[in-house]
Amino acid sequence: MTDFNTLHDEINQYLSHEQVKSVEKAYHFAKKAHGVQARLTGEPYITHPLAVAQILAEMRMDAPTIMAAILHDVVEDTEVKQADILETFGKEVADLVDGVTKLTQIHFENHAQAQAENFRKMVMAMATDIRVILVKLADRLHNMRTLACLPPHKRRRISLETLEIFAPIANRLGMHAFRVELEDLGFAAYYPMRYRILKDAVAKARGNRQEIMDMINLQIRDALKKATVSSATLGSRGKHLYSIYKKMLERHLPFSEIMDVYGFRIIVYKVDTCYRVLGVLHSLFKPFTQRFKDYIAIPKANSYQSLHTTLFGPYGVPIEVQIRTEEMHKMAENGIAAHWLYKTEKKGLNEAQSRAKEWLKNILEMDKSSKNSLEFIENVKIDLFPDEVYVFTPKGQIIELPAGATLVDFAYAIHSDIGNTCVAARIDRRLSPLSTPLISGQQVSIVTAPGARPNPAWLNFVVTGKARSKIKHYLKKQQREESMDLGKRLVEKTLHIYGLHFEEITESTLQAIANTSRLDSIGHLFEEVGIGNRPALLVAKQIAKELDEPARMESGDNQVAHPLIIKSTEGLVTSFAKCCHPIPGDHIGGLIKMGQGIEVHMLHCPTLESYLHQPDKYVTLSWEENIEGDFSVELKVDLVNRRGSLAGLTLAISEAESNIVHLRAQESDRHHFHVDVTISVRNRSHLARILLKIRKRKDVIRVVRYKPHNDD
Repeated sequence: MTDFNTLHDEINQYLSHEQVKSVEKAYHFAKKAHGVQARLTGEPYITHPLAVAQILAEMRMDAPTIMAAILHDVVEDTEVKQADILETFGKEVADLVDGVTKLTQIHFENHAQAQAENFRKMVMAMATDIRVILVKLADRLHNMRTLACLPPHKRRRISLETLEIFAPIANRLGMHAFRVELEDLGFAAYYPMRYRILKDAVAKARGNRQEIMDMINLQIRDALKKATVSSATLGSRGKHLYSIYKKMLERHLPFSEIMDVYGFRIIVYKVDTCYRVLGVLHSLFKPFTQRFKDYIAIPKANSYQSLHTTLFGPYGVPIEVQIRTEEMHKMAENGIAAHWLYKTEKKGLNEAQSRAKEWLKNILEMDKSSKNSLEFIENVKIDLFPDEVYVFTPKGQIIELPAGATLVDFAYAIHSDIGNTCVAARIDRRLSPLSTPLISGQQVSIVTAPGARPNPAWLNFVVTGKARSKIKHYLKKQQREESMDLGKRLVEKTLHIYGLHFEEITESTLQAIANTSRLDSIGHLFEEVGIGNRPALLVAKQIAKELDEPARMESGDNQVAHPLIIKSTEGLVTSFAKCCHPIPGDHIGGLIKMGQGIEVHMLHCPTLESYLHQPDKYVTLSWEENIEGDFSVELKVDLVNRRGSLAGLTLAISEAESNIVHLRAQESDRHHFHVDVTISVRNRSHLARILLKIRKRKDVIRVVRYKPHNDD
């Protein structure tokens, strides 16, 4: 149990007398506020904030951070208001406390939404002051250390949240020591049986291999001594339990294979000595090819620096060695918290802090692009990948991306506008598909086009949270604009039923209807119509009623005289039915589908015919003149069953400037077989040329365009 005397002794070693007095004032304030409150362990509640402050004091954090740690629960759990903190301790401490205080005054539908909103609030505060996350991580660490007193369902929920969010954040901020303890505590609480079994197995395995460890240790020390590498600290480096568990799970490796690897760490004083030590080790033991990583020249995204090499040791055992300086070791263990006092006094940030700021900037961009807090937290989880690839721009700039990142992820990492307009990319000067996963060391360049826009299919392969959120945001915005345009045109068309013209309708009339419909704007009204959530007929009827116009229903012929024009720029609110595959030149009609917009059918498609007399569902359509684009058509082909006939069919389609979207062939008898093939065409004229090209093949018996028939 932490008491204030322990904390006082710790902070007295590095804070000024005045700062220690301020911390003491915060302690007395918090102790009085919490009063007789107790933790589930039975201890006075004040022991928790004191323990959080102790963790931060051992990291040599500044006075405002220590004070915020002591005060971090008073607003949430006592009668004290945020204004009281501001008045008593000033804005800096008050803002830190507010950053880690949960949103307790708002009612949420469920715990997931509450968790997401609180996380979002914390991230916003982190972006203003990075110390917020340090207090939160220390708070979480102490809570995990004392988790045993909670009921099982709460232990599992909190430990899962720790493994999915807080441990990865600690890793992303370079705080290795925090990450390791959070992961092992979370593992023990979430999978207690697996944890115990693995812990016992590791203890047994380490005892059995001590003799080999001592032998390797002695050989490395002798080699360093002969090479006159002085002041090198050599130690063994054991993997923590959660790391072993994840490797077994993700790589499908047995425990024996993971424990067969012997880990060592060598710490020296200067960077050039790191490379000298590497040379000594490679002379002593043969290195594994392609198992060397230079994180000194190219640091990880969290500023981690070290040389990594894997060697063939005695008896063929693999040895993994990390070589780094003392400074790098401190940075690896504490990340953004390393040398906090020294750096803040100099009014500068260390490398980890600078990179953390850049990461938070990307997180804020994700927040703007996310439709709600649950989507935001999912995007952040995606972004917390532990492994990175490092690729180069044509100018030699290093871009860090998570493992599995594609060319589209790279484009968005450069700039959102480049991602939105990318059409092609080159890897090492060779054109590659945008879905290609990247490998460290590649040089990448992106080709953009002014009129290009994100493709919804990109969401199937992008891995970064930034790319995913930007694509979704763009598509959502595009869908909204297209829905508004389509909705306006549908209302304009439907007004002809009442003998009205859209130009006659004033903005105030439309706004009145939007207000009656409980929609916030005219644009929102049109959007609802365009997406199929509100019938255009209903809006037209409301307009006629608002204008006090009698319903002058026009004849069916007159309605057909005002068809809705289908353009080529409505990809997100206009879809083409797969039952009949309409193409430019066909007579068409539309089916209005709730939440999806208009589905275009051939006029005599059985699916559409059942809606012809439902004006709230059916809409007359015609093609825009000179419409451009690729449209799918299904063909049915009967071929002679001989070698090369199918290849001849695909060649004929290719020569007619068409692509095959889908093909299925089946034998009908020994001499013939049948092919269903879906191809892309521009219009009916293009289709006619393709059919002519196919019919010229000697092995083609029959080819027709598939059209659905009404069985009635």
